[in-house]
Amino acid sequence: MRPISSGILVAVALALLSPLAAAQILIVTSARGAIGELSRQQAEQLYLGRTRSLPDGTPVALADLPGGRVRDRFYEQLTGKNPSQIRAYWSRMVFTGRALPPQQAENVRELGARLMANPNLIGYLPAADADPRMKVLLELP
Repeated sequence: MRPISSGILVAVALALLSPLAAAQILIVTSARGAIGELSRQQAEQLYLGRTRSLPDGTPVALADLPGGRVRDRFYEQLTGKNPSQIRAYWSRMVFTGRALPPQQAENVRELGARLMANPNLIGYLPAADADPRMKVLLELP
């Protein structure tokens, strides 16, 4: 039996991980809502509970997906924080009474239903799950 070369192992690992690396995450809202666009900094401030409204004063609600790859990648790309840092951050925010974390949808389908029901709700999802009834506010690579 021949040993597998490290070059083949690297190629296989890259092939398996490339769909994850290429999967884009979108921050979205209802297409019928009044929210026009969102800067990366505004999104970060909202998702870290530092503000609850847009610069024009429009109040917004936020939705989170359940823990997992998409949620972890979203927070890492938006805030630079890993999952344990985000959990610790939100524990401190809740304990001190400064903010509550975003409401958690059970899955992408439920998130879409919530977005359609509340025009001031902002959420995120993989680009492949976007729906024409959603308006893209920001794209994360």
